[in-house]
Amino acid sequence: MSATPQESESFFDAVGGAETFERLVERFYEGVVKDPLLIPLYPEMDLTGAKERLRLFLIQYWGGPNTYSQLRGHPRLRMRHAPFVIGEAERDAWLVHMRDAVDSLDLPADQRDRLWKYLEYAAQTLVNS
Repeated sequence: MSATPQESESFFDAVGGAETFERLVERFYEGVVKDPLLIPLYPEMDLTGAKERLRLFLIQYWGGPNTYSQLRGHPRLRMRHAPFVIGEAERDAWLVHMRDAVDSLDLPADQRDRLWKYLEYAAQTLVNS
């Protein structure tokens, strides 16, 4: 018995593909650029690279193309964030802007909750101070 299209559909596809993650990342960084606690964590004045890395990572994580790994290798999130002091205040500020971004997508509750649960987990794992 083969899987129905819905059963084999990735989360990436279910939420609308790359366009959804593009919107998420753009909205998130709209908040970051105005946040005095977070913006110092982004040494590049042009956030294009940071946006692209986050977008590609999320796309790959949720079942889209593995372009992130092709370009950057294994994600190694803790190692990549180790040079930055990330405490509870930074985590909480990051989550405020990410919550706004997630909510702006108007996803069905089950998809929104699944995405949010992962983002909360990921933010907590990056706390290093």
